[in-house]
Amino acid sequence: MNIFVGSLPFSIEEADLRESFEAYGAVDSVKIITDKFTGRSKGFGFVEMPNDDEAQKAIDELNGATVQGRAIVVNKSEPKPEGERRSFNSNSRGGDSRGGYGGGNSRGGDNRGGGDRGGRY
Repeated sequence: MNIFVGSLPFSIEEADLRESFEAYGAVDSVKIITDKFTGRSKGFGFVEMPNDDEAQKAIDELNGATVQGRAIVVNKSEPKPEGERRSFNSNSRGGDSRGGYGGGNSRGGDNRGGGDRGGRY
């Protein structure tokens, strides 16, 4: 069973998370999700346990448990339905293909970028 673990302390290591779940049975894998640019934990991860009964017991007992001063969230991981996945393309910011962040114009002005205009609003 794939288990979602959220509200993790940013300092927790995968080995520590594995140890917490191994108290309930065998653990196939542990993955704490990190920011691809900074490498810092995003505060959630996934644990894979082969035995569903052991996994359910871990979920029941660890959900709401305090880890390094934080109450963690533990539940069965459900895959997102296909329609809810976000797709990104080259035009995902709403601007045009000339670069920058233009196109929004939420403060008026032209579409040459949209950065700081020196405080003249």
